[in-house]
Amino acid sequence: MTVAVYVPLLLGVPLWWVAPRMARHGSPALTAWALAVIAVVAAAATTWSLSLLALTLFDDLPPWRALGADPSRQLPTPVPDPIAAVAVLLLIGAAVRLLTDARRRLTTVHRLRTVGTPHDGVAIADLPEPMAVAVPGRPGHILVTTAMLHLLDHHERQVMFAHERAHLRHRHHTLVLAAAMAAAINPLLIPAREAVTYLVERWADEDAAAAVGDRGLAARAIARAGLATVRPGPSLAVGGGPVVRRVQALTGPAPRPHRRRLAGLLALLVTFGTAATIATAEFVAVARAWL
Repeated sequence: MTVAVYVPLLLGVPLWWVAPRMARHGSPALTAWALAVIAVVAAAATTWSLSLLALTLFDDLPPWRALGADPSRQLPTPVPDPIAAVAVLLLIGAAVRLLTDARRRLTTVHRLRTVGTPHDGVAIADLPEPMAVAVPGRPGHILVTTAMLHLLDHHERQVMFAHERAHLRHRHHTLVLAAAMAAAINPLLIPAREAVTYLVERWADEDAAAAVGDRGLAARAIARAGLATVRPGPSLAVGGGPVVRRVQALTGPAPRPHRRRLAGLLALLVTFGTAATIATAEFVAVARAWL
């Protein structure tokens, strides 16, 4: 097997550098979707490459000449056992991180759903900590504390509710979960996960600004909610994400899609698919030669 089997393991490196920069420009919706999709593809390609490497541990059969085969025939180069063993360990580590992260997120959602009783899609909790968060589910609802309601005036509350409704309407939790699971499998995708988490907040900010028709009001509401949050808020919360950058973005014009910026991600996507295909073909060649 050639270097193609290792390529998907290294393509997370450019994403580590590209993802944070892409989050600062262009349409939050388009970029969030693009980064989430390529993160999932990258994680799948990583898992497939590691699986192919790990499976070569089972190639310990008699030498080619001992089988009476034509010695002039070229035998595909197998993977050294130490590399295959490392691949097994990496797969085990990825599985542990994936299960741990999934369990933590499910526990958080379950706890949020037990706080307050939703009425017309809104649950109000009498808590001293300012918080407003979109709680996914069937159906999802908005959880807001009395402290947050007291903090914001009437117009700022409209921004808050519009922001959280945008999270539920666009099912942002699925994008965040997909990017998080990808990062659990391949830690090189952590910046992509963080970028997607930030971008869905920016997406909801833009929807809220459009709903109230006042970008300045939206910026003020986001700033006040963010500054009042003592600790980092949960995902899909009005005060979540780098609040300063979000407020700065709202003080400027609405972003426009920059599809040319996505060309690099498309190239990476094609490279992932090509490398995985070549690696699979080479693994099949090795398996046929030995079996």
